[in-house]
Amino acid sequence: MIIKIYFIENSFDYNAQNLNDHTIAGSEKTLINITNELGKNDNLLIKVFNNTTKSKIINKVHWLNISQIEKNDSADFVISMSDANLFYKLTGKKNFLWSHSVQNLEKFLRKNQLIPFIKFKPTMILEGDYHYNTRGFFTSLYGKKILKIAPDYDFINTKIDINFIPPPNAIFTTRSDRNLKFLIESWLEIKKNNKKAKLFINPPYVLNDDEIKNEIIVRNKGDKQLLINELLNTRLFLSPGHIGEVFCLAAEEARELCIPIVTMGYGSLFERVEHNVTGYIASNQEDFIRYSNDILTDESIFKELRINLINKRNSRNYTNVKNDFLKILKIND
Repeated sequence: MIIKIYFIENSFDYNAQNLNDHTIAGSEKTLINITNELGKNDNLLIKVFNNTTKSKIINKVHWLNISQIEKNDSADFVISMSDANLFYKLTGKKNFLWSHSVQNLEKFLRKNQLIPFIKFKPTMILEGDYHYNTRGFFTSLYGKKILKIAPDYDFINTKIDINFIPPPNAIFTTRSDRNLKFLIESWLEIKKNNKKAKLFINPPYVLNDDEIKNEIIVRNKGDKQLLINELLNTRLFLSPGHIGEVFCLAAEEARELCIPIVTMGYGSLFERVEHNVTGYIASNQEDFIRYSNDILTDESIFKELRINLINKRNSRNYTNVKNDFLKILKIND
């Protein structure tokens, strides 16, 4: 018997062929990766309805424009990505709402989620412990499940040279509105002890003269391979974290490439780092600066963290994510 699992989302024009593009962020990567993995199962029919203008079958997954939904095409499972209103467009026996953000009751109401939420009674899919704990009772009335995601296979399959010590540079590849001010303030202190170090940050951001003087550089967002190459040539991933960060795939990508992380642990960042094993979780800005200095100036500390990271590589991939997803749906694969 064929089981129909349909995904629906309403962002921009893309499909699975765009996985490596710089325009593809965490939620889009997640959708592409999970459907690619599900498409390997012969007993599953996977369709994705979004704003693609290039409807086609990719890796046995049907990528279709939302306008191509047929009224009589009913699914066994409908998974809406972030928007309960999309359930009006698809018919399913069981509904799931996959959240990629922190959504309190006020925001839930402001986004007009209440009426369709009550009407379609979806189970929430959340991406970690922090995400689960911040999802309130009324916005998860019909149940909530944790489904931890994973980095792309390109990060997992990248070969790591255990003997290579990158230059003493730091990088921040998450969104520029995620406590970047705190990071830059900290960097101005870190730079005092690391004259040759540079900090690479994501656009959009306009640098002032002092930031340019302290070698903060706005990176050009290219394709995925460019990002991998930049990470491999960086000694430290810096991210304070943010209350809106429910997983931080950028930090997980850095961890998979064996780059130590220093964070304040805000939001979900405490889930991405094992303190004193794969990086450091600082309790204040002074510690954030000190831990960063330790990694950038002391190669022995970097090497120890690097070995720990290498030993913990490949701890989770999209085969694991798929298996956990099917358990949530209660499908015995």
